[in-house]
Amino acid sequence: MKYCAYIVLFILPFFGYSQQCDAVFLGEIRDFHDNTPIAGATVYIKNLDKYKASDENGKFKIENLCKGDITLVISHIGCETKTVTFTIDGDAFKTIELEHHIEELNEVSVKTTLAKKETTTAQETVIKSNVIRKYSNQSLGDALKEVPGVSSINTGNAIVKPMINGMHSSRLLILNNNVRLQDQEWGIEHAPNVDINSANQISVIKGSGALAYGGDAVGGVVVIKPAKTYLIDSLFGKTVFGGQTNGRGYNVSTSLNKSFTSGWFASIQGSIKQNGDFETPDYVLTNTGFKSNSVTLQAGKKTFESGFEVYYNYLFNEIGILRASHIGNIADLVTAINSQEPLVIEDFSYDINSPKQEVTHHLVKALYYKRFKNFGKLNLQYDYQNNQRFEYDIRVGDDRDKAALDLNLQTHTLMADVQLDANLKRKINFGILGRYQNNFANPDTGVRRLIPDYDKYDLGTYVTSEWELNDNTTIDAGLRYDFNRIDAKKFYQTSRWEERSYDEDFADLVIDDLGTQLLTNPVFDYHNLSAAAGISYEINTENSIIANYSLSSRPPNPSELFSDGLHHSAARIELGDLRLGQEISNRFSASYKLSKDSFNVLLEVFYNRINDFMYLRPTGIEQTIRGAFPVWEFEKTDAALYGVDLSANYTITDQVQWSNKSSYTKGDDINENIDLIDIPAFNTINTITYSNENWNSFSASLKSEWVFEQNNYPDFNFETFIATTDEMVLVDISTPPPAFHLLHFYSEATFNLCENTNLNIGLSVNNIFNTSYRAYLNRLRYFADDLGRNITLQLQLNY
Repeated sequence: MKYCAYIVLFILPFFGYSQQCDAVFLGEIRDFHDNTPIAGATVYIKNLDKYKASDENGKFKIENLCKGDITLVISHIGCETKTVTFTIDGDAFKTIELEHHIEELNEVSVKTTLAKKETTTAQETVIKSNVIRKYSNQSLGDALKEVPGVSSINTGNAIVKPMINGMHSSRLLILNNNVRLQDQEWGIEHAPNVDINSANQISVIKGSGALAYGGDAVGGVVVIKPAKTYLIDSLFGKTVFGGQTNGRGYNVSTSLNKSFTSGWFASIQGSIKQNGDFETPDYVLTNTGFKSNSVTLQAGKKTFESGFEVYYNYLFNEIGILRASHIGNIADLVTAINSQEPLVIEDFSYDINSPKQEVTHHLVKALYYKRFKNFGKLNLQYDYQNNQRFEYDIRVGDDRDKAALDLNLQTHTLMADVQLDANLKRKINFGILGRYQNNFANPDTGVRRLIPDYDKYDLGTYVTSEWELNDNTTIDAGLRYDFNRIDAKKFYQTSRWEERSYDEDFADLVIDDLGTQLLTNPVFDYHNLSAAAGISYEINTENSIIANYSLSSRPPNPSELFSDGLHHSAARIELGDLRLGQEISNRFSASYKLSKDSFNVLLEVFYNRINDFMYLRPTGIEQTIRGAFPVWEFEKTDAALYGVDLSANYTITDQVQWSNKSSYTKGDDINENIDLIDIPAFNTINTITYSNENWNSFSASLKSEWVFEQNNYPDFNFETFIATTDEMVLVDISTPPPAFHLLHFYSEATFNLCENTNLNIGLSVNNIFNTSYRAYLNRLRYFADDLGRNITLQLQLNY
């Protein structure tokens, strides 16, 4: 025992020395963005289960530390929570950087925030997720009509192309998760390849003020964003079930999202939709069924300082085209126009036969970003798209199952973008873009190819800036240059080539003379300059104004240059023009906003002068072996579009609200002194809504939609000889249909099933009184009425 005591006495001093805990850790918390100290940050010392707080200089002290590792969890309101580990082997001083402006910079979120706009001085409206969910069984074009000034040009009810202030197709840019859609958007009958259920927020920007997205947005930009990533450990999702009476259709959509505080995240979303033949109040619209399947996958890691994302989206649509719209020749078109009902009416069916479209779209994106201290953020992105389009006409014999149009479009895009935002009051953004595109028009269809094979090369660069002059005034400006080259291989009939005097102007394009046909190699280069400038001024807490000017330049699309053939379902021959050049748009806009507790108004006005505006118009009749067909040619003119959009909301009581959305657009052909074709008529929508949060968030609304008759239209009617009746008849393709008024009802309630699960039930009735009508901007208005009453029931389970 005596020896043991000696050993203990000998070891104790060394043991006490090895456990000596007298180290001091001095920390300093600074803003990564501008290096300013952050006061009031919470410092959780994980090893000791203790808390500290940073002082007014951003400093904190931890005393009596032992040697070893120490883990600190730093948090602050509006900052990304950060976990750091240090090795303690004596006194130490460390600087820890947090980003105090994370929400202002629109980065990853630590909490739910209000929707953030893409622009400062442009006319922009944000559609939030609670509105988007109402359109789960419909299309992007349907949802966008929530915005005043946005309408659509339709081919039936399943092909809905958005239209902003009278502009559509190639004049609109649509971005899906920061990828510009490349899906043969030049065609009026080509709907955007987007599943509305994959969107969490949609921004509609009128005009080309958002130069970072492109300089050719003569009409506007639509920005679709998926759900935001939250830096918390979470697993959540939603499933939507819907059914509707018109078309006897159903839709199912489900999504699941997983995120971690470390920044890792993953999500999956999928949708299935199917409808049979739709119906008007009086008859079945034969062969108007619709099938759609989509899948979206997303994964990556996002922190404030750096991150990456991989994204994949697949969409397949099979769309039936009204059987009665398939016209054999111009005599059939005359008969259809003069008939009160479609020439083909069959019993309801889910079958989709010719004429129809089958479209498959793949989108792949890879993104990496890195933020640099006291500098800004670098973004690098690559994306690839593959768009396969089949269009089937009614054919006989061995070709009955063969597509009449078979187009495959592949697009590769590489972008680099730098955001200089170390000074939040003066931001600068610049970038560069390169794109390669290949279009293959399959010659095995047995039909003359409407669009040829081509390679397209794009190179663009831009710089934008934003200055906050004071608390009330912000100005922004930008400049962009784009180079476009299109290199095509196209066969022309020798007679057509000479008829259009191409043999005089483009003789050098011929690379092979086959007698009745010429193989040509058109190569065109376009240099495009775009610019924008604007100001936002807050007069006081209730009144504000914005004004914006934008210059945009749009080169002709492949259809405008190269169209050459019979468009069967449209019953017309379409001809492009190799002489077409760029459209140049000068758009001026201004907005006034009044915001009070119970009443708010947004008034937007615009004037858009477009030089060398390209459009399609009838020019004559051509005889073919199938009969006589009208010829529509792409031409250019100088045009002016102007109008006003109004939205107003008034809170009558705490539970009753009234809203109005109205829009008027006028289009003038300045050279011809006539109206422009396909301009939406004046329309106004009034909605009265009752809501009661105490009744499971119950709400019910009655909507009145009034669309006036379009009295401002060009008279492109023409006469033709009908051999079967031996007479000249007027082909009235111009006169718009009468005005119409529709009533719609929508109601919803949300029931809490358990702590983190609720069920939203929505019921809607469109066209309550089953009114018969035809819309001016529906290309099938010559053949049939629009849809009758439709009752929809939708269940959304959030978990």
